[in-house]
Formats: sequence, C-alpha cells, structure tokens
Amino acid sequence: MLLALDDAISSAVLAGRRADVEIFGVVDLSCKLETRISAISLGQAIQFVANASVLGYDVRRAMVLYGVSGTPSLRKWDCDRLWAQYGGALLEP
Repeated sequence: MLLALDDAISSAVLAGRRADVEIFGVVDLSCKLETRISAISLGQAIQFVANASVLGYDVRRAMVLYGVSGTPSLRKWDCDRLWAQYGGALLEP
C-alpha cells in the first residue's frame, strides 16, 4: 500500500511540476526569520527544499503546498526522495 501511495504522489508531482506552489516553514539562518516562498514551480520548490541547507536555510519544518485543496503537502523527506529519484526532470518544461 505504501508503494502505491508513493507512486501516486510521484505521478501527481510529475504531472504538476510546473504549477505554482507555496513553501511554508523555511527559516533563513542568517537572520533567524521564517520566510514564505511563493510563485515558484513545484519542481523548483522540490529542488529548493532538497538543497536548502547548503543555501543557508533550515527546512526541517517546511511544507510545500501544491494541487487542489486537500492534497497532502510535501515535507522535507518527500522533497529529498523526489529530487533524488527524478532530479532535473522536475525542472523540465
């Protein structure tokens, strides 16, 4: 069942990779303030969350909100897995 859920999430993410999303729960470590990121594509959001620690952000509590209301948000672990699995394909037009 878990594998089927992962496949459904992966399919939804790949299909909507160009849709605009919002990211909540990102902390800029240079000023210790929470930053809300919007008007970014889902593929770019996944890339950002997966690599944010290198850029000076804490995303342990990050949530990527995408899709229609009620769609589960993506968390750090989801973004890490999706970026590792699909990488640049998430950024393709």
